[in-house]
Amino acid sequence: MVRWLLSAIKGKYDFSHGFKGGGFSYEQRFSLVNVKLKWAKDGALDSVVAGERDLKAACILVSIICSVPRCCLPVYHLSRCRGQLGLPHDLKISTFMRRYPTVFDEFHVLDSGGTSVPWFRLTTDALNLHHEELSLVQQYQGDIVDRLRKLLMLTKDRTLPLQTVDQLRWDMGLPYDYHHSLIPYFPELFILVRLPDDRVGVTLQSWDDSLAMSQLEKNAAFQQRNESIRDGTLAFPIGFTRGFGLKRKCIEWLEEWQRLPYTSPYSDASNLDPRTDVSEKRIVGVFHELLHLTILKKTERQNVSNLRKPLALPQKFTKVFERHPGIFYISKKSDTQTVVLREAYDRNQLMKKHPLADIRERYSRMMRKGLLDRSKGLYKQHTGASGTHDLLSNVGGRYNSGFKSEGESDNNLLSEYESDDETYTSH
Repeated sequence: MVRWLLSAIKGKYDFSHGFKGGGFSYEQRFSLVNVKLKWAKDGALDSVVAGERDLKAACILVSIICSVPRCCLPVYHLSRCRGQLGLPHDLKISTFMRRYPTVFDEFHVLDSGGTSVPWFRLTTDALNLHHEELSLVQQYQGDIVDRLRKLLMLTKDRTLPLQTVDQLRWDMGLPYDYHHSLIPYFPELFILVRLPDDRVGVTLQSWDDSLAMSQLEKNAAFQQRNESIRDGTLAFPIGFTRGFGLKRKCIEWLEEWQRLPYTSPYSDASNLDPRTDVSEKRIVGVFHELLHLTILKKTERQNVSNLRKPLALPQKFTKVFERHPGIFYISKKSDTQTVVLREAYDRNQLMKKHPLADIRERYSRMMRKGLLDRSKGLYKQHTGASGTHDLLSNVGGRYNSGFKSEGESDNNLLSEYESDDETYTSH
């Protein structure tokens, strides 16, 4: 159970009212107060993250398979994409896909040497769900485009490398092939550019003031917190798991920290001293907004590691996640660290669901059913012999003649763009 401090201890320790001044807060403006809050396990939010790695990998594989005309690929082609999947290095792609027979259907095709090669296609149910997903993406294209625009508006040059966007595309609900299916259709908004490090990036052509309002500012306006808006001292919703326990020193610091000026993540913050709590509050605001741009209000910590320079953040900027466990929860499930926005969840339930979140839940249920049925022996390995000759003539020939993957194009910068098979780090 989450104990929300905005209501639970309002009055005694009111973290939400406007800045009134005072000695303690005055000092915070010019120094970073050394207060450490402990990490505490949150089983409800851990359950939100559990299974996410397999779900993400499966959905990416679905998109890759459906990117080719016949919607089927040999396993050796899929193995080339494993860098995008985030699976353990010792786990074979074929082994992973066989775990979920309700999603992936395996069959075999003889190569030119007579060797049987495993191929994978989608089951009928998975293909139908994928088509539903594509329809939703089309229906909510405006929302998805605005998410990408706002992400670029958070950066100082309105520009990000495609590899950095790739790392966030799943979380933000961007199509897998957004650089082909989305960006080229909005030339008035986006342009591909050559970056100084010779990578390919995407730039937002122009600023849009109507999008330059953070979710925290929207919430304050909706709740008619006029005094806080006028004074520029917006406070973040804060909550902790039951039994967390805050020392009085931490409560006093947090109360005063909430009263500090709020700097919009869309405004120029170059005048802020990075050694101050005011600057730290701006950093918290940037990631608070970034997580609100995601579908499930969470992302892996490593996904934001490349954003220091584009977002004009100081060194060790991700330390704010540890210093503010009432705003962010760091889950250590699935051998990684995932940052979850606490306010977005009521225990393990997302309070405001994007339609794409429902699609992902249905994929997850489909995968769980396949895993359970397979454990009961309901699925037997088969070669898919029926239709093999047709596939040899219609698919094999086309495949062997060479088709281009989603990351390739002959006519523009995308011809030199390689997808995120490796992790790019900030400099």
